[in-house]
Amino acid sequence: MQMSGAQMVIEALIAEGVDTIFGYPGGAIMNVYDEIYKQNKFKHILNRHEQASVHAAEGYAKASGKVGVALITSGPGFTNAVTGLADAYMDSIPLVVISGQVPMSLIGTDAFQEIDAVGISRSCTKHNYLVTDAKDLPRVLKEAFYIAASGRPGPVHVDIPKDVTAQIEEFNYDIEINLETYKPNVKGNTRQIKKAVEAIAKARRPLFYLGGGIINSNAAYEVRELVHKTGIPAVETFMARGTLAHDDKLLISMLGMHGSYAANMAMSETDLVIGLGARFDDRVTGKLSEFAKNAGVIHVDIDPASISKLVNADFPIVGDIKNVVLEMLGLSELIDSNKYKSWRDTINNFDALHPLTFHEDSQRLKPQWVIQRVGELLGDSANISTDVGQHQMWAAQFYPFTRPRQWISSGGLGTMGFGFPAALGVKAASPEKISINFTGDGSILMNCQELMTAVEQKLPVINIILNNNFLGMVRQWQTLFYDKRHSQTDLSVQPDFVKLSEAFGGLGYRVHTKEEFDAALKDAVEKNVVAFIEVIVERFENVMPMVPSGGSLFNMMLLEKKEKK
Repeated sequence: MQMSGAQMVIEALIAEGVDTIFGYPGGAIMNVYDEIYKQNKFKHILNRHEQASVHAAEGYAKASGKVGVALITSGPGFTNAVTGLADAYMDSIPLVVISGQVPMSLIGTDAFQEIDAVGISRSCTKHNYLVTDAKDLPRVLKEAFYIAASGRPGPVHVDIPKDVTAQIEEFNYDIEINLETYKPNVKGNTRQIKKAVEAIAKARRPLFYLGGGIINSNAAYEVRELVHKTGIPAVETFMARGTLAHDDKLLISMLGMHGSYAANMAMSETDLVIGLGARFDDRVTGKLSEFAKNAGVIHVDIDPASISKLVNADFPIVGDIKNVVLEMLGLSELIDSNKYKSWRDTINNFDALHPLTFHEDSQRLKPQWVIQRVGELLGDSANISTDVGQHQMWAAQFYPFTRPRQWISSGGLGTMGFGFPAALGVKAASPEKISINFTGDGSILMNCQELMTAVEQKLPVINIILNNNFLGMVRQWQTLFYDKRHSQTDLSVQPDFVKLSEAFGGLGYRVHTKEEFDAALKDAVEKNVVAFIEVIVERFENVMPMVPSGGSLFNMMLLEKKEKK
């Protein structure tokens, strides 16, 4: 069928089963937006900033497991979107981001709103394209979706000059993908898997180290079965929260810089690390030379470049987590789950010695209480997004996650401003669930314009602003490591968050007590409109435990125990 390049973009999105895209129009992408106006096969959500469009596409992808799609224009439209691309790249989120570009004849002339988009995106995308002929568009778009979703997922950027979107060419989307240099290995080596299972059977203190790749490969329920069949305790990375249910007796908790004492000590005492879809990043390992130094390492990952990159793997297995775990399950009778009882008891003793907790305060609201309370009131009925900072770590520590894809946060890049637009994408992907965004008084201002998107698109995200009048995590570091020199972290001068939300057409609440918080959350849920719930919390509360940067996991700063009166 003959059609314009712009029409090809629309037809490709329809063929890929896309039901929602996020974006912001401009001159270079106008031909595509004209075709969007003419169709009714998918919904376009107009954000109020291109960074928010990509974050919303990330939230959609994380919650749904589908490829997220964002559409932006050239120049500043693209540069605004780069943060979202980098965030998705770090966290392995499948995206296709389509940008407009100036016409071919103007490329290289410093034309109005021209930028070297493919040059900029090269370092923060899985792959990128500059399409110079509309004949190539069907193939490029087909490849873009395939690359984004296969292997280790990631963002793919497609840059299309305006004159290419106007060209008339043949559209044929019945294309077989055959990329000679890109053939992900999804089936793990059977012999290597058997060796790994035999090593588990011989170990006395094995430990499952569960990473975000489990979520990406939709393998959480297979992993749950493997953990339960073997009786081996497990720790989760920040990105893997929800792999095991919070009340699973074999789940220790999160490990790493702000992981629990029990989780970090278990990793320090284990004799075999069973790494599934984790990349051994610095926030987990701490000082590399001291990380699980008496343990052998099984490392399963779809990305061969991740294996032995930081920690040498004794049993490297390249493959899709789900496929490998299913093979492990077939060999699980080799493992005697009863032999690990003393190991489990040791870990329980660690937990009893320093449980993951906080000190209640009868006068002031503690942020940890707020997060726990939302869990008590909403539990599985809510999807949880966060911005970045102390509130993010508290949410990871204290929310009672029950399922995969319930937890949506910025891990590798640590992007303030991620939470609100991501929560919009989460709500678009899962309208039946309540979309909660835990945020801080610093992060929320970075994309608060998305209140307008939420009101216009009827996406009732509830933003719980844990307001301590500080850039909290930086203040914590300044308190602990910079002799309390709080340089440029005091946020005492702030807008009226209640009026700010109301000015856009949302709801606003300010609460100081537990009773006020319960009433505000109940009202926001019932009214089903975008809301800001500003919670005035203890200003100088710290996230504990904490492993100082570059320190060893077993040398944690712990919550001081209250003296008994």
